[in-house]
Amino acid sequence: MNSFKPLVFSGVQPTGNLHLGNYLGAIRKFVALQENNDCIYCVVDLHAITAQLVHEDLKGQIRSIAAAFIASGIDPVKHIVFNQSAVPQHAELAWIFNCVARIGWMNRMTQFKDKAGKDRENASLGLLAYPSLMAADILVYRATHVPVGDDQKQHLELARDIAQKFNIDFQERIRTTGQGVDMVVGEEPIHGYFPLVEPLIDGPAPRVMSLRDGTKKMSKSDPSDLSRINLMDDADEILKKIRKAKTDPDGLPSEVEGLAGRPEADNLIGIYAALADRTKADVLKEFGGQQFSVFKPALADLAVQVLAPISDEMRRLLGDTSHIDAILKDGGERARARAEAVMNDVYDIVGFLR
Repeated sequence: MNSFKPLVFSGVQPTGNLHLGNYLGAIRKFVALQENNDCIYCVVDLHAITAQLVHEDLKGQIRSIAAAFIASGIDPVKHIVFNQSAVPQHAELAWIFNCVARIGWMNRMTQFKDKAGKDRENASLGLLAYPSLMAADILVYRATHVPVGDDQKQHLELARDIAQKFNIDFQERIRTTGQGVDMVVGEEPIHGYFPLVEPLIDGPAPRVMSLRDGTKKMSKSDPSDLSRINLMDDADEILKKIRKAKTDPDGLPSEVEGLAGRPEADNLIGIYAALADRTKADVLKEFGGQQFSVFKPALADLAVQVLAPISDEMRRLLGDTSHIDAILKDGGERARARAEAVMNDVYDIVGFLR
């Protein structure tokens, strides 16, 4: 092997209802990436139990994410769609990576600090080791690229650190097993087994904020359902939520600079722009000088136009889960075949007796 074969990997956690922010920030990108890339898309159910161990309907949540993937346009035949727990090699490689990673690296992860809060001693070990499992998710397929948002960039950097340390520590074993690629780490040429994964950032990511507070991200965990547009919301619910969305008393500006200091107005214009695949400046050319009473119905109509086909297809798929289950089973088998080949190499490189 002279180089790593390009491969895109990404995953979504099955916790709570998927919302507009998940669609615009992640799933729509997944759909676009599949046109020119070999892609593996995963429902990361092992991650779902790191912060909350017991779920009322984990199977249903897994199916819902998979349904959103398919309804949004991901092709599970040309690419792979599966749930993480169906491929045990994720956990196997995560354990090896737990031994590669350093405690100091984990303690620096800001997402752990945020999720654990003040009572860090009571957080699960799984939550602390979450980034190591994420690195295993990517590298068990030797993926080269991952679409990431701001909240995952630090984890991707850690995945690179883990891959780099593994490659350096085992470079002679990697060479003697006949695996790996000649690569340069810093200025040092080595023979490495894992790629140093690259982030995929395709232009400015739409940052979708809460409909009730423009300074906070739209979130599945927000106690108010009015704060988000769920992918399964019907037209009446979408209209109600946008009509009740927090705004200020001023009209819409004609220039983007006029949105400064107006987080709610900026959010609604940003949502319209993302849904219409236009710029904020372009949207303000059309609606600048008008009141929210004019803009909100137009935004609601656009949101329904984009989301209704997705929500309708999700309801159809979830009405009879046999099709979703078959897709996940097939994807799991295909993913497992790839992951097993990588783990065979890793076991030989580490030196386990088999």
